[in-house]
Amino acid sequence: MKYKFSKYLIFLFLFLVPGVIKAAELNFKTPNFLETAQITTITADNLPWEWEALSPAYQYSFAHSETYDPSRPIEIRISYDKKNNNLKQIFSFDQLAGTWQPLLTSDDPENKFVTAVTTATQGKLIVLANPDVLTVGTASWYKYKNGLFAASPDFKKGSILKVINLSNNKSIDVTINDFGPERAKHPDRVIDLDYVAFKKLAPTGSGLIKIKIEPQKVVTPVLNQKIPQLSSEPNITASSAVIMLEKDGTVLWGKNANQVSPLASLTKLVAMRVFLDTRPSLDRVVAYKKQDENYNYQYCRPGEAALLKVKEGETLTLENLIYSALVGSANNAVETLVRVSGLTRSDFIKKMNETVKNWGALNTNFSDPTGLDPKNVSSPYDYAIITKEVFTNPLIKKISTVSTYTFSTLNTKKAHRLTNTNQLVRDKNYPIIGSKTGYLDEAGYCLMTLVKIPANNLIVVNFGSKSKAENFLDNEQLIRYGLRQLKFKK
Repeated sequence: MKYKFSKYLIFLFLFLVPGVIKAAELNFKTPNFLETAQITTITADNLPWEWEALSPAYQYSFAHSETYDPSRPIEIRISYDKKNNNLKQIFSFDQLAGTWQPLLTSDDPENKFVTAVTTATQGKLIVLANPDVLTVGTASWYKYKNGLFAASPDFKKGSILKVINLSNNKSIDVTINDFGPERAKHPDRVIDLDYVAFKKLAPTGSGLIKIKIEPQKVVTPVLNQKIPQLSSEPNITASSAVIMLEKDGTVLWGKNANQVSPLASLTKLVAMRVFLDTRPSLDRVVAYKKQDENYNYQYCRPGEAALLKVKEGETLTLENLIYSALVGSANNAVETLVRVSGLTRSDFIKKMNETVKNWGALNTNFSDPTGLDPKNVSSPYDYAIITKEVFTNPLIKKISTVSTYTFSTLNTKKAHRLTNTNQLVRDKNYPIIGSKTGYLDEAGYCLMTLVKIPANNLIVVNFGSKSKAENFLDNEQLIRYGLRQLKFKK
């Protein structure tokens, strides 16, 4: 991502105490010493993908830096042109790391400028805004811990925010200890303050107050909260990944997208598609057999595989089994469906391979219908193709995004409650209309999501994430990157 601006050079010799060095929107307030400042607008490369430029990028240096006392920081002030209620920070370029790093920044949204301090007598600066994080708007209150606390949808628990009442300029520091308010329901609500904290700023009878916040300490976010990205592209733990447009197969971003590796339980979507292509009656009742899970034990020990907890002879419908296979990722449910499909197990697996090859997934191969066999392999690019084809079946699409599913076996009346293995589906922060998780020691953590966007859908696939939590973080980051590239917000 690049932002170009015309270059110009300004030399100012100031004999005032303290000195102020100015270049258009950029100002420096310096300690008591003679200054010569050189300031140039430059091309900004490698900007963090999650942020948007609000100012030109500047390169600056002080001619008499040898007389500078670092115990007296230099104040930076940069103006921006348009009103903006999102998180804004001055970023300084770290030459050694090759990345833009945020400075602790104070924002004056009414007068449209930000300030920060630095001890660097030369460097590069730019003002960036994060359009997903709101810092100017309203705040309400609620009773919870009775202290200087707040709930935020943008900052993780433990983060410290300075909250300023814009009507009276009173301010306090609060610690985030809860999640909320829901931005979809309250689009201008920045945070919700604890009752005690609210009273420090305004009478509780006010209900809502107009505020701005300034981050003082930001705890590294985790799942379902904003993840500040300081690189120009996604920074994920997954060994391979792809972001693809469903409609025409356009690849928006990839990391080793054609790398072939085990795909674990992502296999199950193909098995369900092959099964449903046999045109079964979903209300057909079948009896479970112990032999179905015995197939699973060819690839793992008892207790290692996700199973539907049923016993020999218990009866249930085909619909119950399909939900079990996709929502709960139950391996024995898949084998039961294969057994009653009318095909031999080997023919069923053969059909799975023929099907994906016909779709164009040429680097994909299946040795078993569940994904427990690490010989089941694919690539993120191949699996994006598979995703597009599998979800032409609306039932698979529907079942794959059900948060919970309950049923009872017919003859024993034993109740079962299944929870979707994809936390992103359960949390409903994105319009996910298709999903499947996977894990094997050999595969790492794998995840596919299909996200609804206007006039198209976004396919996001990551293989080989390092942990369960990072699997969801990786996929969520890729979703947000894809939406950002297409100029959509969640």
